[in-house]
This record gives sequence, structure tokens and C-alpha cells, in this order.
Amino acid sequence: MPKDEQQNSAESANSSKSPPNETTKSGGSSEDDGKSGAKDAASGTSDTAGSSMNDLARQLRQLDVLTLNQRSAAKDMDEAKRRKFAFWETQPVPKFDEQVTTNEPIDQPIDISQVREEPFSLPDQFHWSNVDLDDEKQLKELYTLLTENYVEDDDNMFRFDYGSEFIRWALKPPGWLQQWHCGVRAKNSGKLVAFISAIPCTIRIYDKIQTMVEINFLCVHKKLRSKRVAPVLIREITRRVNQQGIFQAVFTAGVIIPKPITTCRYWHRSLNPKKLIEVKFSHLARNMTLQRTLKLYKLPEAPKCPGFRAMAPGDVPQAYRLLVDYLKTFDLAPMFTLEEFQHFFVPRPNVVDSFVVETNGKVTDFVSFYTLPSTVMHHSTYKTIKAAYSFYNVATSTSLVELMNDALIVAKKHDFDVFNALDLMDNKQFLSPVSLSCDF
Repeated sequence: MPKDEQQNSAESANSSKSPPNETTKSGGSSEDDGKSGAKDAASGTSDTAGSSMNDLARQLRQLDVLTLNQRSAAKDMDEAKRRKFAFWETQPVPKFDEQVTTNEPIDQPIDISQVREEPFSLPDQFHWSNVDLDDEKQLKELYTLLTENYVEDDDNMFRFDYGSEFIRWALKPPGWLQQWHCGVRAKNSGKLVAFISAIPCTIRIYDKIQTMVEINFLCVHKKLRSKRVAPVLIREITRRVNQQGIFQAVFTAGVIIPKPITTCRYWHRSLNPKKLIEVKFSHLARNMTLQRTLKLYKLPEAPKCPGFRAMAPGDVPQAYRLLVDYLKTFDLAPMFTLEEFQHFFVPRPNVVDSFVVETNGKVTDFVSFYTLPSTVMHHSTYKTIKAAYSFYNVATSTSLVELMNDALIVAKKHDFDVFNALDLMDNKQFLSPVSLSCDF
């Protein structure tokens, strides 16, 4: 499970300058970082498919695009400032040493009639192919591509395991478009070998409200790593987004690229310490025994906050208002519609859980987390780590520490092994008090 720093960025994108952004999940090995140490995910496929991918790799070297290879990507700002970023220096993003003094796009939007109509070219053996997430076969193909080729940690010990329902939840919010589920297939075999996605979002930047997309799930088959595939994907998703009159995007990266608007770090809280230690996700602290560690992380059997319970559909209007009002306190924040709130926060088994504190019919507090397991790559006993990721939390009648402690209790009751949270919004108030740590 990735444990590195995460940078969140929002940048301007223009159809004349390739990508709105690049997305990776927090962690060591991004989808285009060139890692090739893991077992070849194409084993067992036909010779034709393997040959086609080798042909694509060879031909992509000849494409007039700039590489996004991040094999030795900078991990801190000082190192990043000493590097050259050939690709990103061509993009409408601020330079590292640039002082931003205006709240406006770098490149002004253009009329959609000026947006390129034809898809960007791929070698003859490959073609663009929208992925239909309502087709179980195609959904399984995307799941397989992500499972075998998506983000791993630096040591190739853990890999995100996005379930089919999670993929649908993440990629089919209100306003989704199928052409934004952009895949590349080998013509001969039909094999899905690359993918990138966009979903609509509305972001408030100080007093300005901007329609954007969130770019996610940029994934390239391991055989095509370091072969300049990612820029082609990004150029194409940019073109498709521009066709809808959208020229800005938001994204996250586990490495530093020009120029982060904020930097966050993942914190972790053991819920099943013995398992996490055995799979080497965490380790025994100095001068600590396993028994002392188990005692340290032991949780009560039931939540402590009176009125704490799972959120029901009838709670949505009040919980939605709580979140909307809370997000107004930040200078940079998403703006959810009621329909979006229902999509992202109404509980779904093995996808997202939300809880409220309700007193005399009034919802006063709200807490949520989503489910994202990781595959354990090389362990004889354990194959999966079940991880909960803190989503959005609002406390008005109880302390945030008490609210999050109850979230840990219910996560433990639901058999999660670890609870993760970023140090953004007001999360720093509860990270240490409920025993989250960034030193795992």
C-alpha cells in the first residue's frame, strides 16, 4: 500500500498544449514510472498480443512526443527544483520558482470549434476504444489492467486492488461521459493495454467557481512502460475534455512535478497490527513487543458518541448541508451538488461507508471513508490488506477526535486492517490523538 507523500495540483489545460494533467496514486510506482521489476502481466496471453505490444513499444519511440518517464522522479521539492521537466515545461502550469499573483487560467479558454476534431494517432496495430463500464466483460478487462499494472509501492510488495464496483463508483458520477473512459486496444487480440479517465467536478478557488475534470487511472501495461505512451493518452483525454468546453483539470501525483498547489502526507492507523507487521506493511516500533503493540492499538467494542450510526438515505439532505457549509471554510474546495453527494456518500458495500451523529432528528456530525484493498504481492498466508481511507468528515456537536475514534471502531468491526488519512483540511486535529502515524 503506498505510503509516500502526495501532491495535489490544479492546473490550466489548453487544447494546443497536450495534457490537462497527469494522475498517479500516492506511492512509489506510478502507472508510467517505468518500473518493470514485477512479473510480466502479459504472461499467458497470445503471441499476437505480445508481438503487438512489442511493436507498439518500438513505434512509440518514433512518435513526436515528450516522455513522462518517472523512473527516478524527484521525491522532494529541493531535488525537483534541480531537475529538468521537459514535458511539463511545455504545459500551462507554473514553474517551481514562479510566484503566482493572479487567480485565473494560464491560457484562456478557446472556442470549441478550434479544438482538434480527430483523435491523436496511434500505431497501426492499436486503436482507441472507449471502455463501457456497463459491459461486465469490459469492466473486467479494466479491472485486470489496473490490478496487474497499476500503482505499487516502492518495494513492489503491495498493489492497489480496485474492485469492479469501486471502479463504477469512481468513474460514473453524475455528468460522466463514456468518451472520457479512454482505452487503447491491440487490434489483433483486442487486449486492453492502456487507459485514462476523466470525471467532471466543480472547484472553488477563493471566490471563483471553475468547472474542471479530475484525471485518474492513468495506466499503461508494463510492457509499454518508458515508451512514451502516457503523453499520447494525456493529449487524447485533453482533446476530449476540451471538446466539452472544459480547459482546467485537477490531479494528484505521488511525485513532484511542476507545480504542486499543496502537498499532503498519508498517515496510517493499525487496526490489525499483527497482520500488518507480518506482511511488512508496518514494523514493531523500537523497544515495543507485539503484545504491547496489540494493547496500544486495541479499540472499544462500540462507538462512544451518542447517536452515532450508519447514514441512511433519509439523512442525505442534512448531511449534505453539513458538508457544504464546512467546505466553505477553505480557500480551495470541491463543490458537490446534492446528486453528487448521494452518489459519493450513500453507503455502498465494499465501496464507501458514511456515518452520522443524530440527536432528536437533527444530524450534527458526519464521517465517511472508502474501501480500497491492496494485494499483498509475496506472502504465503495473506493475500489482501483491507484498507479504509478517510473521505470527508464534519464535526459540530462532538470533537473531531471523538468522531474519528468512532470511525476507527466501526472500521475495525468491519474487518479493516488499516485506516489511512491525509493531513489536509482539519485532519491534523485527530491524526496523532487517535494514534495515526506517518512513520510506518
